[in-house]
Amino acid sequence: MADTFYALPDGFLLGAASSSWQTEGWAGKKEGHDTYIDIWYRATPELWHDCYGPKNATDFYHRYEEDIRLMGQCGLDAYRTSIDWSRFIGDYETGQVDPEGAAFYDRVIDGMIARGVTPMICLEHFDVPGELFRTYGGWGNRHVVDLYVKYARTVFERYGDRVKQFFTFNEPIVVQTRTILDGLRYPFHQDTRLAMQWSYHKILATALAVREYRKLALGGKVGVVINIEYAYPRSDAPHDQKAAHMYDLFYNRMFLDPAVKGEIPAELMEILRSEDCMFEYREEELELIKDGVCDNVGLNLYFPMRVKARESAWNPELPFHPCRYFEPFDLPGKRMNPHRGWEIYPKIMYDMAMRMKTEYGNVEWLVSENGMGVEGEGSFRDASGMICDDYRIEYIAEHLAWLLKAVDEGSNCKGYMLWAFTDCVSPLNAFKNRYGLVEIDLEDHLARHIKKSGLWFRTTRENNGFVFRDLKTEYR
Repeated sequence: MADTFYALPDGFLLGAASSSWQTEGWAGKKEGHDTYIDIWYRATPELWHDCYGPKNATDFYHRYEEDIRLMGQCGLDAYRTSIDWSRFIGDYETGQVDPEGAAFYDRVIDGMIARGVTPMICLEHFDVPGELFRTYGGWGNRHVVDLYVKYARTVFERYGDRVKQFFTFNEPIVVQTRTILDGLRYPFHQDTRLAMQWSYHKILATALAVREYRKLALGGKVGVVINIEYAYPRSDAPHDQKAAHMYDLFYNRMFLDPAVKGEIPAELMEILRSEDCMFEYREEELELIKDGVCDNVGLNLYFPMRVKARESAWNPELPFHPCRYFEPFDLPGKRMNPHRGWEIYPKIMYDMAMRMKTEYGNVEWLVSENGMGVEGEGSFRDASGMICDDYRIEYIAEHLAWLLKAVDEGSNCKGYMLWAFTDCVSPLNAFKNRYGLVEIDLEDHLARHIKKSGLWFRTTRENNGFVFRDLKTEYR
């Protein structure tokens, strides 16, 4: 198979991402600065790999200058991270900043800009403040939306002159899906209606934050980062097609439609009403959502979701759950990442990119996360000790090639962000699976070492493209 040079379009960003709680650690935090993630870890540290959690993370709090230097050495145009709401805000009711917490983010943002790395800042990455989780129940309470909007405005006012890309949430569906809808994580609760209320309040909070940002006329953009699980049906049969449609409705369109089109899908709301799981809302809030569509969106794309029509009857004693309408389909022969347990299907980049073009008005968007987690990377070292992660280079190149094909065909994608810049803590997995361009050496005081993929990333940026094999038509 022949090789092709895949050119990066002019202005196309090549960057990487992480979050505050997965990198900073607890250094510099005061009493009351804990987050939902911290509460979860303290309650069940034994469920995290090797009991390693957010307490130390990568110690970015102390080592941000070193990491920013490494960003330059890896050729990053941009770095997406988050602000820890609990570290940044001293008074949740007024939105007044904590001087020391805010000063830390001042240094980080200014340091990135000085090194030529564009900062992209997310306002919430799973880490609602612990005080708001304990006092109000987190995003189930409408008052938390109002407190979030004050926080968002404070961030915009402080950094809007330097940061030109904000995101309201990263993967806003995840926490309530894992903890309240499925009961898989602390506090192991199951309440479908409450999970839907969390989702609605995050949709509303995004729209209100967008409106606040526009009032300030800061000249940048604000969006939301959505984890897309592109749903492919088992077959062309109507029952399988419907299963994929329903999965897409609950897990993708619930956030993507209001962010881009300004509307929560009417079909979704009707199903929730019929199942007695409808969230509480006010009609005027729906108008605010319509008026608060995002400037652009980030899409996290890792793996496809393959579904089929249910083959067993729904247990009538169970409360409603979206999986009443579908169940997973295990596609024989699929490519797998055996470490993470996820299918590798790079064509999701092309398929989602073209969907953004045809179904979502070709709105501006970027791949805000994509990456490959691998266990035991220390066994892939060369004679110098560098991790030679050729499997990651292959993964990035193939996904990026499919994305660039879609861009060449007119999809309005403006960049690709790898998860992650450095190895970092992941929920429950901690450092079990490594994702970074840069190794975090747990055996050597968290020392940083660039991997082979980091050198490839830099070369790709320097050459404005990369050489990779011609793409072949893949299975669906």
